[in-house]
Amino acid sequence: MATQKIYAGTSLRETRARASLTQRLFAERLGVSLPYLSQMENNHRPISAGVLLRLAQEFGVDLTTLAAGDADRMVIDMQEALADPLFDAAPPLADLRLAATNTPILARAFLDLYRAHRQGQERLAALDEAIGAAGQNALSTPWEEVRDFFHYCDNYIDAVDRAAERFACPAGQRTDLWQSAVKTLADKGIRVTLMELPANSVFRRKDNELQVNAAAEAPTRLFQLLHLVAQERQSDLLDATLDLARFRSDTARQIARLGLANYFAGAAMMPYRPFLAAAQAERHDLERLAHLFDASLEQVAHRLSTMQRPGAKGVPFFFVRVDQAGTITKRHSATRLQFARFGGACPLWNVHQAFEQPGRFLRQLAETPDGMRYLLLSRDVSKHAGVFNAPVRRFAIGLGCEVAHAEGLVYADGLDLTKPRAFEPIGISCRICPRPDCHQRSVPPIDRPLRVPPDRNGPLPYEIA
Repeated sequence: MATQKIYAGTSLRETRARASLTQRLFAERLGVSLPYLSQMENNHRPISAGVLLRLAQEFGVDLTTLAAGDADRMVIDMQEALADPLFDAAPPLADLRLAATNTPILARAFLDLYRAHRQGQERLAALDEAIGAAGQNALSTPWEEVRDFFHYCDNYIDAVDRAAERFACPAGQRTDLWQSAVKTLADKGIRVTLMELPANSVFRRKDNELQVNAAAEAPTRLFQLLHLVAQERQSDLLDATLDLARFRSDTARQIARLGLANYFAGAAMMPYRPFLAAAQAERHDLERLAHLFDASLEQVAHRLSTMQRPGAKGVPFFFVRVDQAGTITKRHSATRLQFARFGGACPLWNVHQAFEQPGRFLRQLAETPDGMRYLLLSRDVSKHAGVFNAPVRRFAIGLGCEVAHAEGLVYADGLDLTKPRAFEPIGISCRICPRPDCHQRSVPPIDRPLRVPPDRNGPLPYEIA
């Protein structure tokens, strides 16, 4: 297999800027000529092995971040956006890669502009239907802005993660988190009380008392308590992180603050080093990890997708949660596989089948149009309120990794990873999927011509040329 060429001009320029070096001095430190450095910084040449070694030795660059990252994600996002019928034709993939690599700020500005367009279209549609009030829609700018913040950070926030680990392991060993949280809040003048609360209510705050619903599941109670610890004890850290993110609106900042507090809570329940060691020892068995860390399956799956600490990375997973309508309510990918941002997800993913077989883990070997192969895992999760008459919230979670990492997962046992026909062809969304013979296709691909034979009698009324 050919070695992947790495073009990372933007990362090179950022590394040079952080070191406050001129191009000439930077070239000398890397052991290359000035013209050669200029060509690499402008992505006219790939980064050589010698330069990669010097970047790691001289500047402490994490080489795994150069092979993939923002550029790959932005290419996928731009492909989806340009698949909109608004555009007559999408640029070639090579042009999108050049834009994402050489002009990432321009690429992000294009995505922001397209998102604003979609938001306007959604609002006009709501008005056109004359529903009355202008309700909020799923593509609101602050919400998407926060999603992108976590997405482009690989869903790993180092300062918050390490603070949570110090809280959970003050002497290098895991402590009783409930007692630590109660004591921390007591030091802040907040008393914690377990009591019966209305259905679907986890906690209620009244003055200096935090009332926690005794009927809620234990992982949910602890998570909410740690969320409040983050708000009360780590307020300065959260604000400093938000200042660096530079959100465009107060609404986005407030949403992100809640997200960071949630991140702290999950990282405290499953502190990085103990959780990574356990995940590797248990071969990423979700049920075992949920037992060992007193967490829910969803909490464990989400935490696995955040294990991207430089120098101590875990298996790069993608994580997704969908509701019964197929709407993605949580998504993150530390892999090359990205989720549909502007349309529906591929119906061939096994996450949609989890509702049909409750209580079971479903496994799937899948291959995306770019030739990458994945081991996918899905499971339904239900959130009960603890009383008979209350509604039950039902979701399905999906977790997956590239097949190269599959041997480290207990879920790969018994699967033939060497058999090409074992991998089901899946895509990202129909508008950018090139597969010509998919029986579940809902709309044609935007960048391929169509033929409409008069005697066509297959599942689709057209053929993809």
